[in-house]
Amino acid sequence: MSKHLIFLGAPGVGKGTQAQRLAQFLRLPHVSTGDMLRASVQSGSDIGRRAAAVMDSGALVSDQIIMDIVAERLFHEDAAKGVIFDGFPRTVNQARALDTLMQDSGSVISAVLHIDLDDEVIVERLSGRRVCSQCGAIYHERYHPPVTSGVCDVCHAALVQREDDQPEVIRRRLAVYESETAPLVAYYHDRPAYRLIDGDGGADAVFARIVEAVRE
Repeated sequence: MSKHLIFLGAPGVGKGTQAQRLAQFLRLPHVSTGDMLRASVQSGSDIGRRAAAVMDSGALVSDQIIMDIVAERLFHEDAAKGVIFDGFPRTVNQARALDTLMQDSGSVISAVLHIDLDDEVIVERLSGRRVCSQCGAIYHERYHPPVTSGVCDVCHAALVQREDDQPEVIRRRLAVYESETAPLVAYYHDRPAYRLIDGDGGADAVFARIVEAVRE
């Protein structure tokens, strides 16, 4: 029986990093919606061609196409024992469709890992990021500062703050996340597989909590 894991969490909680670490730890594939879409399009499959046509038109890919791509991905040999979903499902409709897919395939969602972190901590984390305008190296004013303030250690070009990392933009992104994802958290909350993970502290500390949660 395949046992799949789901990661939930707002932008800035470290969801992607932790999902990749857990994938290596459990030796399971780490898959995201974007990765699955790109792989399906590149494969030239019927589903991939349908997705490419929609994306080329500028429209949003429908839940049905997303679910067809997920089903296609889970058919791959490396997914026989399970996968770690990162950023999927995004809506309650997708979650319901995934439940149906699990039932039809005899698989289960063994853990829903919800990394939770206070919004203001997220704002501090993301707004402190600085990127080299020349080589793209990433720094953080508090957690990974350059030797000389505002100057890249590698190529000595100026560091800049991306528009997405400005506090007011981050707060808008968090508000959108809350409105779109709160129903999804509620959908999973009362299930035995649901695990609330404290996202505060260093990456190693959070990962230790995740490993403990999946062993329960």
